[in-house]
Amino acid sequence: MRVVRFRVHDTIHFGIVHKDGTHVMGLKADPLFSEPEPSGHVFSLDEVRLLSPVIPRSKVLCVGRNYAEHVRELDHEIPEEPLLFMKPNTAVIGPDDLIVHPSWSQRVDHEIELGVVIKTIVKDIAVKDVPTVIFGVLVANDFTARDCQQKDGQWTRAKGFDTSCPLGPWIDINPDLDLQNLTLECEVDGELRQQGNTKDMMWPVHELISYMSKVCTLLPGDVILTGTPHGVGPVKPGQIVTSRIAEIGEFSNRIVAAEATH
Repeated sequence: MRVVRFRVHDTIHFGIVHKDGTHVMGLKADPLFSEPEPSGHVFSLDEVRLLSPVIPRSKVLCVGRNYAEHVRELDHEIPEEPLLFMKPNTAVIGPDDLIVHPSWSQRVDHEIELGVVIKTIVKDIAVKDVPTVIFGVLVANDFTARDCQQKDGQWTRAKGFDTSCPLGPWIDINPDLDLQNLTLECEVDGELRQQGNTKDMMWPVHELISYMSKVCTLLPGDVILTGTPHGVGPVKPGQIVTSRIAEIGEFSNRIVAAEATH
């Protein structure tokens, strides 16, 4: 099942993408918080504007340096424990939304990632129980102001700026999906920049979520970003970034200069 959040006729709806991939069945409410109940409306996927399938009510909790080759490409040391940071929910945007290159940064990098949506309150959960608290997964990109990350020492500005966290195109709810064998790709203007597989994570998804839950309570709608493979690189205004996980879906965003939004 693929859950979407979308806009049509200036109204925001939740829905489920039909098996044929061309239509969306409207829902009466957010299925994250209630049993899916059809609204009676069916829309063509072509006539709706897909939005971020979830706006975290609490946080986007992320891990840095979870792929060894990515650690090496930035000339860092392999961390002994997961390196955690957060993005605010104001960083979240959806498919086709504009990513604003901050005026205070000289280099913003793309970072394709697998995102996981949490469905219940989670604290100190065992690794074996993590599948019971996952609502679904989505495609994410952790845009990073690399120069500020290096200069600031801590990552709030570099990782948390507005529009730095596109999510989409839907939440894929499939308990049979192997989260440790997914193909991640990022293209810039059609050029393949990143290609990796979640099997190369140093801390697999279930271990990572268990670890995070021991640090802070996870809430329904929280999004977990699980790290990026090697190949990160800079983007410039005017370029189009396509984020793809073959087994889930893909979406694109255009980069614009901060001045262009005023």
